[in-house]
Amino acid sequence: MSGWRYSRAMSLTTTTTTATTADQVTTLDAEDERWMRHALRLAAAAAVAGEVPVGAVLVRDGKLLGEGANAPISRADPTAHAEVQALRAAAAAESNYRLPGTTLYVTLEPCAMCAGAIMHARVGRVVFGTRDPKTGTAGSVIDLFAEARLNHHTTVEGGVLQAECAAQISGFFAARRGLA
Repeated sequence: MSGWRYSRAMSLTTTTTTATTADQVTTLDAEDERWMRHALRLAAAAAVAGEVPVGAVLVRDGKLLGEGANAPISRADPTAHAEVQALRAAAAAESNYRLPGTTLYVTLEPCAMCAGAIMHARVGRVVFGTRDPKTGTAGSVIDLFAEARLNHHTTVEGGVLQAECAAQISGFFAARRGLA
């Protein structure tokens, strides 16, 4: 199976992946898997807190710069998405709102707000777990990352630990509807 990736030149290329089960696709890159699993743990903590389970980590050269979990309900802040939390933590740690050369791992495809923050921070690469067919801006609803008129282009790869990320979020909503 293949994942999807947008290069800086905005041409679609595929990434080599290996299926571990019929439903689960993992990337061959051990670092991608390692950091996505970290994001999944953060998402699980968000779910325990009653938040939509999304987790994000920002990494540069194998070093964790910032992490975040969804918290808009508990913080009464509509901008407290996991990606924004990770960007804020990393910017504070780096004393700089620009975060070039970084990779953001997030369990769910970013929304428009988060995509804008990611590009404004000059994040080099976004790796997400599962698509968001209602608000995803890396190809599901719109592809802001492929918009050539924008001045920064982030490489995007989706589908890393897709089955686990999708199961986590769908399980959360099933439980809230009383179906689990």
